[in-house]
Amino acid sequence: MTSYSKELQKRREKLLKSKAYIKAYEDIDFLKEDEQRPIRLQLELLKPETILHKYGIKNTVVCFGSARTFEKKEAVKRVAFIEKMLKNKPNDPDLKLKLKNAKALLKSSRYYEEARRFAYMAGSKFINGNEKLTVVTGGGPGIMEAANRGAYEAGEKNIGLNITLPMEQGANPYISEEFCFRFHYFAIRKMHFVMRARALVVFPGGFGTMDELFEVLTLVQTGKKRKLPIILFGPEYWENTINFKNMADWGYISYQDVNIFKYAKTAEEAWDIIEEFYNEHPIS
Repeated sequence: MTSYSKELQKRREKLLKSKAYIKAYEDIDFLKEDEQRPIRLQLELLKPETILHKYGIKNTVVCFGSARTFEKKEAVKRVAFIEKMLKNKPNDPDLKLKLKNAKALLKSSRYYEEARRFAYMAGSKFINGNEKLTVVTGGGPGIMEAANRGAYEAGEKNIGLNITLPMEQGANPYISEEFCFRFHYFAIRKMHFVMRARALVVFPGGFGTMDELFEVLTLVQTGKKRKLPIILFGPEYWENTINFKNMADWGYISYQDVNIFKYAKTAEEAWDIIEEFYNEHPIS
């Protein structure tokens, strides 16, 4: 072994601790650089893909919906809390607006329970006699929590595809530990929603829910995704929010495109639509 002077030995030790000497795949700062974005995209695709393949997850039912939809008891608490604050600041316009919003969301609390019941059914029933659909959500609160919770209460493994946001929401506690994933890129996350999806149930929601819904509608419309049951839960919300017929009247979609999805009012109706579809088109 080469014998170095003290000065060279110190220099050598410093080199071994330098940033440049870190193996590329262990250098987090390097991987975070703009130039390595393609690598990060690939890693976000590969990590969940590898794990889900390892556990044999092939067929899923995806549940979308608002992160702001609370369980009824929590929605009631929220209204009561804001009303208490308003007593101290009765003319506060921000608090008045928050109370109006909280009361509106209280009316939506039934969707939380329906999502929970639907996911419980999905965890308890089989398609085509021996196939189960694993519940997948965005992994956050609201409808996502409700669906993960239903599958958890049915004793079934379920998946959460969480994402980093400016206001961190974190993962809900009902997701199976081995399937609790976290993403940076919306695009890769949406790929994982769709790749194994055998059914899609969309509860009322905002921009994020619309983004996810129209992604799948477009993929099915253009033949990029095989046909599957797409269920819009709560026609009282969807028919008042999106005028699909008007899109067809203007010629921007065909009237046949309106048949890509169906409406459901209850968890039972949603499950029946899925069963009926796969009675006619068995999972291969």
